[in-house]
Amino acid sequence: MTVVKVFVNYKDSILNPEAETIKKALGRLGYDNIFDLKVGKSFELTLEDGLTSAQIDHEVNEICDRMLANYNMENYRYEISEMEAIR
Repeated sequence: MTVVKVFVNYKDSILNPEAETIKKALGRLGYDNIFDLKVGKSFELTLEDGLTSAQIDHEVNEICDRMLANYNMENYRYEISEMEAIR
């Protein structure tokens, strides 16, 4: 099995009100050395064996573009790893 972890965040040009609220709250708690804070979404996809790297890349990009990320407001990145067989 192949595990793909997808991370979705707002683009730098988009205001992230949740992140700003958390950053301000941390400042009030004395953590005022935080320059930037990002809040996003993460997804973990488990794909069946037999797909090539190119097929995985194509499918994950298509899934992200169609469903997981809003192209106008968000960026995404992903990490691919092999899952050990359960015995």
